[in-house]
Amino acid sequence: MSNKPAKLRIGSRGSQLALWQANHISALLRARGHEIEIEIIHTTGDKITDVALAMVGTKGMFTKEIEEALAAGRVDLAVHSLKDLPTELPKGFEIAAITKREDPRDAFCSRHYAKIDDLPKKARIGTSSLRRQAQLKAIRPDLDIHPLRGNVDTRLRKLEQGEYDAIILASAGLKRLGKTELIKQVIPAEIMCPAAGQGALGIEIREGDAVTRELLAFLNDAAARAATTCERALLNSLGGGCQVPIGAFAEVRPSRTDGKGNAGSLHDREGHEFTRADKTSGENAASAAGDRIHLDSIVADPDGSKVLRDSRDGDDPEELGNAAGAALLARGGDAILEAVYGRGLAVPPQP
Repeated sequence: MSNKPAKLRIGSRGSQLALWQANHISALLRARGHEIEIEIIHTTGDKITDVALAMVGTKGMFTKEIEEALAAGRVDLAVHSLKDLPTELPKGFEIAAITKREDPRDAFCSRHYAKIDDLPKKARIGTSSLRRQAQLKAIRPDLDIHPLRGNVDTRLRKLEQGEYDAIILASAGLKRLGKTELIKQVIPAEIMCPAAGQGALGIEIREGDAVTRELLAFLNDAAARAATTCERALLNSLGGGCQVPIGAFAEVRPSRTDGKGNAGSLHDREGHEFTRADKTSGENAASAAGDRIHLDSIVADPDGSKVLRDSRDGDDPEELGNAAGAALLARGGDAILEAVYGRGLAVPPQP
């Protein structure tokens, strides 16, 4: 299939971070001779600024309007933070590529304190994430957690103005925007398990658009695809979205080398290098090359009183994620999630 220069229209949210991401993909495509336009699209999630997102419960709140533009042919591809994409895409769409992943961990940002352990009792911490809240409370039940909404600049400004002693943000967004001055600690994943897909970009297209898929194939990163496929399978098996207290962090760990100390690349079962942007490659990527995937996952009560953890290895990303999800549910994860919804701390995902 020809990769001759094409004119492509990218749909993106209008936040500073979303536009950085869209422009990043645009630059990579322009470097290959393509003509690129970016259309800013305002989503439901962008319009809700005074309510914690966990209380909204709308599936695809940051993607629905962009997908409508994609379906209508106004744009040819959409650039998303992968953690915003529902684990089950609406009919008519596919993920053409998952890009090389930025640091998936969370960042502790503060003006006065070097790490979580240094915070005084009753310190005021800003986050609207039930996942972050639960894991903070598990190690520091004395902390005073308060909601924090807004774009990255707004959140950092509130910290600098003294509204909070510290805030927790995704490392990836801060690094992409070059706003790392207030990062005092990149929180180890064993202390704060990241959200599924955090740090990766998902490039969405119309299902069956083989021409655009081929043009975007070079953006797909094999390791990121395998790891995030695993994490999203875990999230899907638990029936959760990005707003519930579920964490998932997968890594591809090479288990053999080529004799020169170089790890083998991921391949599908036919031996083709894993660069295709389809679901089959995501499922089968690790097994053929001898690579293993390690998955750490958690389900937690938002008050930190109970944190269920699972750690396991496997060859097939989707099977591994599903197995971890089933194990967490069997050990009490179902009761934790039912209680979260029952107490009104989050709204069950809606169709």
